[in-house]
Amino acid sequence: MKKRLVWALILGAFAAIGMVSLAIAREKPVIVRAGKLVFKINGGVTPKALPKHRLAPIAFHGGGTLWTVDGSHPPALEEVVLDADRNVLIDVRGLPSCRREQLVALNTRDAIRACPDAVLGKGSSTVRVAFPDQTPFEATGSLLLFNGGVKGGVSTFFLHAYVAVPTPTAVVATGKVTRVKGRLGNHMVFSVPLIAGGSGSVIHTHITIPRRPFTYKGRRKSFLSARCLDGRFLARGTFKFRDGTQLTGSVVRRCQATG
Repeated sequence: MKKRLVWALILGAFAAIGMVSLAIAREKPVIVRAGKLVFKINGGVTPKALPKHRLAPIAFHGGGTLWTVDGSHPPALEEVVLDADRNVLIDVRGLPSCRREQLVALNTRDAIRACPDAVLGKGSSTVRVAFPDQTPFEATGSLLLFNGGVKGGVSTFFLHAYVAVPTPTAVVATGKVTRVKGRLGNHMVFSVPLIAGGSGSVIHTHITIPRRPFTYKGRRKSFLSARCLDGRFLARGTFKFRDGTQLTGSVVRRCQATG
């Protein structure tokens, strides 16, 4: 059970990268390097043209790919700190939610059946495992993003992963999003424990979050919304690995204000 939770946290951390890196528009990928480690992030927000003074619903798809320049096994991830532009709003108040215990020990199909209205996004992650004296192998699993509700200004999300490690296993990770002061107003931190003694690393992840408009207390809202206040979005991510490597990248992307 402990090993399953570790896999869930790794998958969840990289899915979170996709979810809160909302500042990345449909442009060239951002590539960050440190030593032999390379991390590429890409994605898209639809639409790119947005109102200047009010929020409008958006959809998002994005993710990342990790590799080494010499083809060696990537180090284990230890911590992810993500900060995204405050002109992007993540709002789940009024949406159907799901409890963690409703998702435990279920495959992807049954997890959707358990909380169909709480599903916010879908994606996948690929993990590369290199045990000593064994041929490295990769495992790709489905990811589901569920709304866990909001309390005290903190939004909770559950990331359900169904992966083969090496047998099919259902795992659930928990993420927290808080609203903070400053231009980078969306803040998330994931602490990631060792996977199989440091032998496992996520090498690719992708998530798609469609538009989710809804009505709450007579007011029209959206799970993801944004405004183009000054023609740009900002984002920053720091990724710390257990071998001491640290990757930090900042993104400035343009948007088009429609008035």
